[in-house]
Amino acid sequence: MHPAISLPTLIAHRGYSAAAPENTLAAVRAAHRAGVRWVELDVQLLGDGTPVIWHDADVARCSDGRGRLRRMTWPQTQTLDAGRWFGKAFAGEKMASLEDMLALLDALEMSVNLELKVNRGHDPIALVDRVLPSVLDALPAERFVLSSFDQTALRHSRTFAPANTLALGVLVNRLPKDWRTLCADIDAFSLHAHWGRLKPAQAEAVVQAGYALLCYTPNDPHAFHPLWAWGAASAITDEPEAFQRYLSASFSAISR
Repeated sequence: MHPAISLPTLIAHRGYSAAAPENTLAAVRAAHRAGVRWVELDVQLLGDGTPVIWHDADVARCSDGRGRLRRMTWPQTQTLDAGRWFGKAFAGEKMASLEDMLALLDALEMSVNLELKVNRGHDPIALVDRVLPSVLDALPAERFVLSSFDQTALRHSRTFAPANTLALGVLVNRLPKDWRTLCADIDAFSLHAHWGRLKPAQAEAVVQAGYALLCYTPNDPHAFHPLWAWGAASAITDEPEAFQRYLSASFSAISR
């Protein structure tokens, strides 16, 4: 048994990252304004142990600063502008702490696929120990899925809660031959795969095995269209509104 999660058709990747700087509070608010109720976000630790919502191992791409997260403290990150790189309207946006992001998700009654991001040189056990208690305390079990490419992080996560109160997702690039073992090892709820590297028989096998299939990161709804028939439960996309328009048009055409 797993939590009674009602997966959406669309999940906004790193927040609505086509409309606002990725993994920020602004990106989550943008998703909410667009009517998207699930977001995908990345969490990792700073050098001082603070959990933050960030994807890269360093800050160069998405801020006006430089430096590796594992060598930074929370006060140092708050001197950075994490929004201006995206557009002037977002100047002054700050890196978000996990605490602030969970508070926003709770206030907006949103749900999250939270990826445990284990970049090189980072400790997966320490990450889980700092992150999971906060998430379990902040959100009901039916409003989040915890995923990772790192099997150590997923195995350690399972020690915190059984499958009926904690949904875990195995992240893969290409579907490996041992995907069934990886999923069974942690009593997984879902498997998250790169949409462009999936084959129909693989997708169908995942679904037949009882796992929800979440696909990242399609941004062309027409190209992604066949995967709905293959059994995809959710598309994790940078362009949720483009997908909404396409799906609405497709439904209207079928209804006529």
